[in-house]
Amino acid sequence: MGRVDPVSRMPGSPIVHVEVAVGAAPREVRIVRLSLPAGSTVRDALCASGLFGQVAGFSEDALAAGRWSVGVWGRKERPGHVLRERDRIEVVRGLNVDPKEARRVRYRAQGEKLPKGIHRSTKNKPLGPEAAS
Repeated sequence: MGRVDPVSRMPGSPIVHVEVAVGAAPREVRIVRLSLPAGSTVRDALCASGLFGQVAGFSEDALAAGRWSVGVWGRKERPGHVLRERDRIEVVRGLNVDPKEARRVRYRAQGEKLPKGIHRSTKNKPLGPEAAS
């Protein structure tokens, strides 16, 4: 399927208005609003947005390799998905750390938690500054 050039659309042909949102970095989102010919795909919108050259690491190859994911309104879609009026295309980076593993690391760093009602023994531990003398 060929690329659609939004500039070369015929006058009077129906258009769809879409929004492309890219998570460029943690807590940084770039949003581009586009008007494309009816029948345009996710791939067409990404090419027309110009974000491939603006966001570090974001390219068609990276998208195909799975380093970035694309979805419409939070639901994962293929680049060939045909867009509808007012669709929001969301592009997100892959995870650097597995969330389950990150939770395990935080838990270990916090220390062992004891069951409710059981307290750590204070035997053999000095109690306050007066114990140092």
